[in-house]
Amino acid sequence: MVIKTDELPAAAPADNAREHGPQAGGKGRPSAAEPPSVMLLNGDCPDSLKKEDGAAEPQRENGLDETEPGDETTGQEVIVIQDTGFSVKILAPGIEPFSLQVSPQEMVQEIHQVLMDREDTCHRTCFSLHLDGNMLDHFSELRSVEGLQEGSVLRVVEEPYTVREARIHVRHVRDLLKSLDPADAFNGVDCNSLSFLSVFTDGDLGDSGRRKKGLEMDPIDCTPPEYILPGSRERPLCPLQPQNRDWKPLQCLKVLTMSGWNPPPGNRKMHGDLMYLFVITAEDRQVSITASTRGFYLNQSTAYHFNPKPASPRFLSHSLVELLNQISPTFKKNFAVLQKKRVQRHPFERIATPFQVYSWTAPQAEHAMDCVRAEDAYTSRLGYEEHIPGQTRDWNEELQTTRELPRKNLPERLLRERAIFKVHSDFTAAATRGAMAVIDGNVMAINPSEETKMQMFIWNNIFFSLGFDVRDHYKDFGGDVAAYVAPTNDLNGVRTYNAVDVEGLYTLGTVVVDYRGYRVTAQSIIPGILERDQEQSVIYGSIDFGKTVVSHPRYLELLERTSRPLKLLRHRVLNDRDEEVELCSSVECKGIIGNDGRHYILDLLRTFPPDLNFLPVPGEELPEECVRAGFPRAHRHKLCCLRQELVDAFVEHRYLLFMKLAALQLMQQKAGKAESPAPLENGGPLSSEARPADPPGPEAGSEEEGGSASGLAKVKELAETIASDDGTDPRSREVIRNACKAVGSISSTAFDIRFNPDIFSPGVRFPESCQDEVRDQKQLLKDAAAFLLSCQIPGLVKDCTDHAVLPMDGATLAEVMRQRGINMRYLGKVLDLVLRSPAREQLDHIYKIGIGELITRSAKHIFKTYLQGVELSGLSAAISHFLNCFLSSYPNPVAHLPADELVSKKRNKRRKNRPPGAADNTAWAVMTPQELWKNICQEAKNYFDFTLECETVDQAVETYGLQKITLLREISLKTGIQILLKEYSFDSRHKPAFTEEDVLNIFPVVKHVNPKASDAFHFFQSGQAKVQQGFLKEGCELISEALNLFNNVYGAMHVEICACLRLLARLHYIMGDYAEALSNQQKAVLMSERVMGIEHPNTIQEYMHLALYCFASSQLSTALSLLYRARYLMLLVFGEDHPEMALLDNNIGLVLHGVMEYDLSLRFLENALAVSTKYHGPKALKVALSHHLVARVYESKAEFRSALQHEKEGYTIYKTQLGEDHEKTKESSEYLKCLTQQAVALQRTMNEIYRNGSSANIPPLKFTAPSMASVLEQLNVINGILFIPLSQKDLENLKAEVARRHQLQEASKSRDKAEEPMATEPEAAGPLQDVGSQPAAAKDPSSPSLQA
Repeated sequence: MVIKTDELPAAAPADNAREHGPQAGGKGRPSAAEPPSVMLLNGDCPDSLKKEDGAAEPQRENGLDETEPGDETTGQEVIVIQDTGFSVKILAPGIEPFSLQVSPQEMVQEIHQVLMDREDTCHRTCFSLHLDGNMLDHFSELRSVEGLQEGSVLRVVEEPYTVREARIHVRHVRDLLKSLDPADAFNGVDCNSLSFLSVFTDGDLGDSGRRKKGLEMDPIDCTPPEYILPGSRERPLCPLQPQNRDWKPLQCLKVLTMSGWNPPPGNRKMHGDLMYLFVITAEDRQVSITASTRGFYLNQSTAYHFNPKPASPRFLSHSLVELLNQISPTFKKNFAVLQKKRVQRHPFERIATPFQVYSWTAPQAEHAMDCVRAEDAYTSRLGYEEHIPGQTRDWNEELQTTRELPRKNLPERLLRERAIFKVHSDFTAAATRGAMAVIDGNVMAINPSEETKMQMFIWNNIFFSLGFDVRDHYKDFGGDVAAYVAPTNDLNGVRTYNAVDVEGLYTLGTVVVDYRGYRVTAQSIIPGILERDQEQSVIYGSIDFGKTVVSHPRYLELLERTSRPLKLLRHRVLNDRDEEVELCSSVECKGIIGNDGRHYILDLLRTFPPDLNFLPVPGEELPEECVRAGFPRAHRHKLCCLRQELVDAFVEHRYLLFMKLAALQLMQQKAGKAESPAPLENGGPLSSEARPADPPGPEAGSEEEGGSASGLAKVKELAETIASDDGTDPRSREVIRNACKAVGSISSTAFDIRFNPDIFSPGVRFPESCQDEVRDQKQLLKDAAAFLLSCQIPGLVKDCTDHAVLPMDGATLAEVMRQRGINMRYLGKVLDLVLRSPAREQLDHIYKIGIGELITRSAKHIFKTYLQGVELSGLSAAISHFLNCFLSSYPNPVAHLPADELVSKKRNKRRKNRPPGAADNTAWAVMTPQELWKNICQEAKNYFDFTLECETVDQAVETYGLQKITLLREISLKTGIQILLKEYSFDSRHKPAFTEEDVLNIFPVVKHVNPKASDAFHFFQSGQAKVQQGFLKEGCELISEALNLFNNVYGAMHVEICACLRLLARLHYIMGDYAEALSNQQKAVLMSERVMGIEHPNTIQEYMHLALYCFASSQLSTALSLLYRARYLMLLVFGEDHPEMALLDNNIGLVLHGVMEYDLSLRFLENALAVSTKYHGPKALKVALSHHLVARVYESKAEFRSALQHEKEGYTIYKTQLGEDHEKTKESSEYLKCLTQQAVALQRTMNEIYRNGSSANIPPLKFTAPSMASVLEQLNVINGILFIPLSQKDLENLKAEVARRHQLQEASKSRDKAEEPMATEPEAAGPLQDVGSQPAAAKDPSSPSLQA
């Protein structure tokens, strides 16, 4: 259906049903530059929506409703938890009454928050809400308030102040004054973080009121800065944080601070004085203010003279803001502007994130006076901002109580998960703050007489210990190195037990903080543990790694419940008296019953089985694959464990194997071949034909991966056969028993693989009676170690070759490895495999990222010990010196010792028990670049077993094609360094790149537990499944429901909510609702910037999606600036040579083609073609598409020879890959004909001109400026949004299905054409589907548009 733009204006305004209206860029009016025949994609115009959807679903607005469940939800899957909202009227002093939408399960407190945020009531903090003269309780839910209903009037009543309320008020006013100031985000405080999206979109995208840009065909400047263009070698740092216009702070006051006259003397207290403030207004007037129980007024005190009597004007105001409005005209004017700007910002730019995100660069900031910040720094700040009576929080009690909340139904589970998440996020913030205080020397140790490394600390009910080997506890495991990794292993254990979530079993709140080279473990405190000796309190497990071991029936019962999900084997060990003790965990896992009667487990550092590749055991042979790869290798500690992901993958792999073996034997029995199969030693995978006689080599696993998809169907079928036999038939029991034995199952009647975590643990002995079991367990561990090398690492490399995963920086590479259960210590092995891969060229990006990660991780290891020797006053000098040695080409940087600035009269004697971070030697100053790089290469060899071929940073950059700016980003993120935002001349040989002024801060690197929203996640997954089956509408509803649940648990900001929003945006886009797509994607971008970081690879992806939806909504210049931003970030994070860059450049090239910037467009498209050819091979379909895009631009430039050349390349690829009859091949051949005709016509015209000179009679040439729709169609194609052509018959079947599902009759419309494309979300199949099944590209404006 084609809609011409000139038909629209009449219909558009009438369509009020669509909330977003015809807003998305004023498509109604055809602008001068736009030919009137351009067609829009269907979903784009309200008119078509009315005709299409109106008949089918009259009750819908906008294709999405969040308030009612809709009549076609799939029965019990969706539980709607939001009760319908209602509106109440708010009466506040001094402003017009207004109405507010609320929902019954909100608390009264949430209305308070809304009022404190609203522009006209934001200056009030100390008030209560009254309904019919009765005060509402702060913490009650609205549904429990009697008489509260639609239209009720809530009156805001000012309450008298207390000291606490006055402080809260002053803090709130200061927050309002600083609301646009990014200082807190740069300093990493109060969960603030940066976002720059609004710089590139000029404010809110959905807000067309401020964007009267029409179709934006007025000339827009499309030329990007030089450094963004393909081929540019320059990588500037400053554009990373562009200056936001709103940050030029409007000065409302010069100073607002606590007065030196605090606290009020007794006689003034009895007059109601609570505290005194000192203010200097913007007009330089100095005033002293009293905060009293009734409000704020001026007093007559000066800096040196105390006079608490009221000064004139004698004006008492309940709000500090109103008082300041009275005395300072500048304050009144600027504060109003500031609040207007504050509420115009997108809420996602202001909401606090659940965990702190730190920025590794920051501009030079003015340090301004700030009373609240100053006070925060010197109080423990635990008293008043928590709404909790009493001073400090009992973290352990809070963490455990939230776990005990009921969880029988969905609302209860949501409440419980929300409470758990909130407490964890608060605990992490407090623990981080405490750990920094410990290292900075601001906390007194509980054993101050001991040496620094041995000290332990308690602050704010949290216990802190340092990552050193105290009392030779880890002597047998690698000393300090083991003590350094034990906390992270322990944290992984806590994570796992929390996830299993067994009622009655408790873990400690645990946070691991790396700061200034030290590792600090923060734990909540078991009640009563400090009063008694550890030996007495441990009633399960061992405190000396297995010499003395005790057990306890209640613990065995609790841990037994975790053993199946964690694949742990209940086993017996011998104690020092040779008695057998039964355990269901590793020996050093301790059980302590606290004074609160709860059963705690701690020291979970060996929850998972040991990794034998890094644990040489005398007399034990590893499988051949391991030996071939050079294992076992001695690691620097003996605590190497397999990851949980690996254990799960291994068990999954064994399960497939088990089913195949059992199935094979059953099939043979059925076929009457009852001859007994040869026993399989350790059950290598069998092919699906019957070949039991020749046992294949152990774990020849990779061939199985390919065959498993077709095999799975068979296996499923056979699983049913086996199940139906229910073990009564002795032969099938025999089959199961054989299969169990072959795969190492601990049960002989069912598949059950468990690991004994104590195998190969030094100091643990097993009873004689268990020797067989121990032998099997040892074999299982060896098989698991071999599985990692023979299946998981090759699988990872294969996924990278197929571009199924696209890591872009060190963090994303690490994540991809960890998902497959590969520890980072295998990085060298992964790189070796990449080097040996036949597709080495296509893995270039992986190799570069891997080498960069290897170098920066090795440098981080060195930096850690380097920093431990630096005292506080030398930190910036030491860090800048290290960075110079690491990255600067300057051959001999000299460190500036801190003694340069000030000369002390006398040297103090060295004290024995200084705080941990106060070493005073200057050994660090003698490091040289040569020495550092030698150490890095040595570390890479020792730790990762990889040989680096470089002696300086320049050689590394040259040899491996790295970028110094990328290395700087990686090392800063890993170590917590924050540097000044400026251009660094890394390559200068005349001066070092960094000075000590360039190092602004050092932040902690924090590891913590991430509690999950389980129900929301299930909804999200079932939504994704529905979408992949093609039921977009149901998918959309499930995912909207998931979004609600996520918001319920996590609040507004979270990584998982970000994924939810991205998918919702994509669905709305496919269903043609561009306004919704834009709004959701804008949130996704903002959230990704805030929660993951402004240049995180995920953020780059989100920018690209947003650009597509902007283009579809005709916001062309915005789309371009978003794409340019994405390209800049990718250049900074990785560089140009990345498969994802091809996609990005195709996007940019297409948009530029659309705005007729042909030369510029070609630069990007040709770069994309080069990158695609490199990473997908010259014969890939992606490359054919790339050729076609380039040909189209040449056609628009009337350079037909080049166009023909590119299209021919594309045609050849299609012909060889898809065959002559495929529709893509035919399309390409049509296009070639069309190009040839145009070329001939042009030649004819030229000849005519040559012959007849200027009098030639020239027919007008038809040059095709691309239509927006054809450009958009190509954009959809390259971004993997597929429109799959369906024949009339398919369509009928689909319709019948839809009708059956929805019980809604489809209004049948006569269709002119037999082919009707329909949109669906692609599954992640190979690249073939990506471009193999698109309909014809719209070559000319008259071709019909796609039905979206």
